Amino acid sequence: MVRSLVTLSLVATVAGGLVAQAPPAVRTYTAFRASRAPRLDGRLDDRAWRAAPWSAPFVDIEGDAKPSPPLATRVKLLWDDANLYIGAELEEPDLWATFTTRDTVIYFENDFEVFIDPDGDRLRYVELEVNALGTVWDLFLPRPYRDGGSAVNGYDMVGLQVAVGLDGTLNDPSDRDRGWTVEMALPWTALGDSGRTAVPPADGARWRINFSRVQWDRDTVDGRYRKRIDPATGKPFPEHNWVWSPQGQIDMHLPERWGIVTFRGKAAP
Repeated sequence: MVRSLVTLSLVATVAGGLVAQAPPAVRTYTAFRASRAPRLDGRLDDRAWRAAPWSAPFVDIEGDAKPSPPLATRVKLLWDDANLYIGAELEEPDLWATFTTRDTVIYFENDFEVFIDPDGDRLRYVELEVNALGTVWDLFLPRPYRDGGSAVNGYDMVGLQVAVGLDGTLNDPSDRDRGWTVEMALPWTALGDSGRTAVPPADGARWRINFSRVQWDRDTVDGRYRKRIDPATGKPFPEHNWVWSPQGQIDMHLPERWGIVTFRGKAAP
């Protein structure tokens, strides 16, 4: 499924014509080496994670052209000789997830997503999506959709570990929840791209990575969550796309606009 509703923002006239707005600034993050591997239990409260800095809060995928998201999302990263570790914290008053089959199109419900292009050449990158049940959709992209690429949905990241923690009750509209957390361990053996990329990364290596959160407006119908329907169309309202490093348009498949993660071969100060 392609999610690339391109909506270039336009600014005031220059010499009588409209010009495209410059892409948003690329965000950066420093991933420190873990002094010990984090415990993969869906929580981010063990000693290993305490040393890792949080990212800047997520923003709308279009950047400053849109309001800031009403719910907070942030991530942190660590690494060691075996894995890249990703932790995410998502504020959520209504925990909702129903998909339980791997490689379902997870973003048809609320989700958290990871995009990684190790060598930054816009080719041969991976995408991971997970919902609050811990159901995963992992896929491989030989090239972006706009360049004629198509997703390899049969791709499974061997050795991937994912754990989810819930602070509230899932699929229960009768109460107010607080949120959910995600832990991932991505093995370097799955990110080396058949020898094209040195893994584990050397001290100072810079990778193109981005994180996304898909959020749907919902109503409660017969005691269950349902996507909010636009009365003008009879279809659900479009989803919200909140990201770590803004893309400038509604398209996550612009690897050249992803954030830059720099790896450090020492523990966090």
